[in-house]
Amino acid sequence: MIEEPPLLTIRRHFERTDAAALSELVGVPTGHLTDAMNGRGALDFAIRAVELSQARFVGSALTCDTGPSDNLAVLAAISMAQPGDVIVAAADGFTGTAIIGDNLAAMARNRGVVAIVTDGLARDTDGIIEVGLPVFSHGVTPNSCVRSGPGRIGFPVVVGGAAVEPGDAVVGDRDGVVIVPRRKLGEVLAALKTIAAAEAALQARIKAGLAQLDSVDGLLRSSRVRYVD
Repeated sequence: MIEEPPLLTIRRHFERTDAAALSELVGVPTGHLTDAMNGRGALDFAIRAVELSQARFVGSALTCDTGPSDNLAVLAAISMAQPGDVIVAAADGFTGTAIIGDNLAAMARNRGVVAIVTDGLARDTDGIIEVGLPVFSHGVTPNSCVRSGPGRIGFPVVVGGAAVEPGDAVVGDRDGVVIVPRRKLGEVLAALKTIAAAEAALQARIKAGLAQLDSVDGLLRSSRVRYVD
């Protein structure tokens, strides 16, 4: 490059998912959310909660692209976070050093952030658990990173194979993290009612003794299956 890039490029103003809509996602299993989006929407399975007992959260995405082995953009994102934000940090999937630690998690909690999600690594597991903030990462290592930039905040990122726009709804639980695009939230919320009702009906039948889905039973009785006893 002919000129040095700015250390940080920040988009300060973008529309977040409103609190009323987010409240409708509280307690919704991530599996129901993916069902409402044609079976997709979850981050890569390797991005897991540092502490499973602190995995559940709902919030609005504050995105940052911090790059490998660098958390300057994460720290800057914390400084501009609003209560209810989820910091979603793209670290290029780098697994050599951690970009999230207990002190950073504590500052984020103090700012009103409800979770941190990254495709990079975390460290200071005991401290993160004590802080109580849900932290999802690709893994854990004691290795530390630098704060050098460049980084970007408030722009679209890709984390764990999923595209995340600033302001998208982000939901986490023990199964993982799901991104609900803000533009699709209305249709997802509508679909959730049907999904929850169908799931409850099926589970009631299972508790009553159901051992096989009707669709599978019908298939096994049909000409589309050939038995070679």
